[in-house]
Amino acid sequence: MRTVLVGFALAAFALAVTATATGDPATPAAIPGCAKGSLNLLNDGKLTLGTDNPAFNPWFAGGSKDKDWELNDPSNGKGYEPAVAYEIAKRLGFTRAQVTWDAVPFLRSFAPGKKPFDWYMAQVSVAPARKKAVTFSASYYNVNQAVVGLKAAPISKVRSLAGLKRYKLGAQVGTTSYAYITKFIRPSQSPAVYDSNADAVAALKNKQIDGLVVDFPSTGYITAVQVPTSSVVGRLPQQGAQEVFGLVFQKGNSLANCVNKAIRALRSDGTLRRLDARWLGKTGAPILK
Repeated sequence: MRTVLVGFALAAFALAVTATATGDPATPAAIPGCAKGSLNLLNDGKLTLGTDNPAFNPWFAGGSKDKDWELNDPSNGKGYEPAVAYEIAKRLGFTRAQVTWDAVPFLRSFAPGKKPFDWYMAQVSVAPARKKAVTFSASYYNVNQAVVGLKAAPISKVRSLAGLKRYKLGAQVGTTSYAYITKFIRPSQSPAVYDSNADAVAALKNKQIDGLVVDFPSTGYITAVQVPTSSVVGRLPQQGAQEVFGLVFQKGNSLANCVNKAIRALRSDGTLRRLDARWLGKTGAPILK
C-alpha cells in the first residue's frame, strides 16, 4: 500500500509539473486532419474573429477597457460566445494570444462578398437565404425567441401567441426575431424595425413599441439593466425547424469543417452545456401558446 501511495504521489507531482510548464492542465488532443498550419486563415498562425459592436450581455460580458469596444471587449473571454470561441481555438491549437477580434456590423457578416474574419459570431441564426452567401458552422446554441414588454403595460398580461396580435411589436432588421413577428405572430399593426438591437431596446423604453422580440437569453440583460421597468412576457413557441446559432465563414472556407469537429467535441464532452449554465442560465418564463 505504501509503495502504491508513493507511486501515486510521484505521478501526481509529474502531472503538476507538466501542467505548470504548459499553463494548461487540460489541453485537449489535436483534431485529426486539422493541423494548425493546414487551416485556411486570413493570417497564418492567427485566428481573426469578428463580432458586432456593441457586444451585448449575456453573450459577451466583463465590460471593456478598450475605447474601441462600446460595451464588452470580447478578448477578455467572458460571456458565452467568447468562451465558446476560445474553447474552439484551443482545440485547433491556438493560444489566447493568437486570437484577435474585430468589430464587424451584424448585417455585413452574412452579406455577399469577401469577409474580413476567419469566423464571425454574434447570435447569427442559420437560415437558408443566408447560406447562399456564406458558410455556417454546426450549431453552438439552440435558441428560442421571446417577447419583452413594460411591466405596467397591458402586454405584460398576455399569455398566448394570439394575444400578441393587437400590440405594436418591434425587432432589429434582418433578424429571425423580426421574421418571427411577420411570419408567425402577424400583428394587426405593422411591426417596427430598427437598425440595431440598441435602437429597438430604446424604442421599448420610450414606449414607442409595446413589445420587443429578441432571442430568449438576451432578455435577462434587457430586463435587469437596459430597461429595469420591463419583464419577459413569455418565450415564443418553436415554429418549424429548431432555430440555431452558427459561426459565419467565407463561403466555402474549409476551416468550417475543422471548427465543426471542435464544436462536436465541445458538445459531446459537456463543455457547451457547462458554458451555457455559467453564462446564460435559465429562467422560468412561460411559453406563449
